[in-house]
Amino acid sequence: MITLAVTGKGGVGKTSIAAGLARTFARKGLRVIALDMDPSPNLWYSLGCGIAGQPGTIIPLISRKDFIEERTGAPPGASGMVFRINPKVNDVLEMFGVSCRDGVRLLVLGAIRTGGGGCYCPANTLARRLVSHLSGEADLLVMDMEAGVEHLGRGTTRSAQALMVIVEPGLKSVETAFQIAKMAKELGIPRIFGVINKLRPGDDPGLIAKRLAEAGVITIFAFPYDPAMEVTDRTGVPVIDLTEGEKMKARLLELAEVIEKHMLVPGSSLAEKERPDSRD
Repeated sequence: MITLAVTGKGGVGKTSIAAGLARTFARKGLRVIALDMDPSPNLWYSLGCGIAGQPGTIIPLISRKDFIEERTGAPPGASGMVFRINPKVNDVLEMFGVSCRDGVRLLVLGAIRTGGGGCYCPANTLARRLVSHLSGEADLLVMDMEAGVEHLGRGTTRSAQALMVIVEPGLKSVETAFQIAKMAKELGIPRIFGVINKLRPGDDPGLIAKRLAEAGVITIFAFPYDPAMEVTDRTGVPVIDLTEGEKMKARLLELAEVIEKHMLVPGSSLAEKERPDSRD
């Protein structure tokens, strides 16, 4: 089981890439769970299980206050109260999960926004426990994190085996990547990958990769700017379902194969080759 957290500055395309990877791996035969941890959940559109123009149809788990209190014994924002630190979570995906295209299962968690969001509070405890549990429920868990670095302070990505930072050309995006990498190292996340997005003619991916390397981020892929993403933004149709998205679909497959080489995703052809009992 591989847990991959996808993050970056707002607007860099992390949700589209996270969803595209989830569906690409599912098409390769892996069991995939996608977890939306953004305060403005949009992953379900990109996964093809939502309808554009109908926000709020899926209620984030973090907004289900009664459920959090039921499982932890305390309200979501409670502080100074005794609550269960090992709440039951093994039925959460069945209760609130959504089936999306290509067999991907989606769970919308949302982001903790209470005053005690960064502490060891009931909502945060439930979130951490859930992420840890889901990490063993499929071949691949893809986590679409909220933009920026705040989520790293809550430790919900602690169980991730890799953090993928999406970066677009621009100083602010690279600076955010530096902050993310620093906090990810402090959490002990073993692999931090960089993916450059929205490259235009004249942009130098080598220079961006060099800057990311200074923060310990290994750049593994670069996407050129693709007009198909504008069609996706206008229509709400996932880019890999568009005729105009054929190039993006091919690039996502390339990225998936690069990830396999770095991560040995269980169930992949490469992982099978690396098994000791499959060697000559």
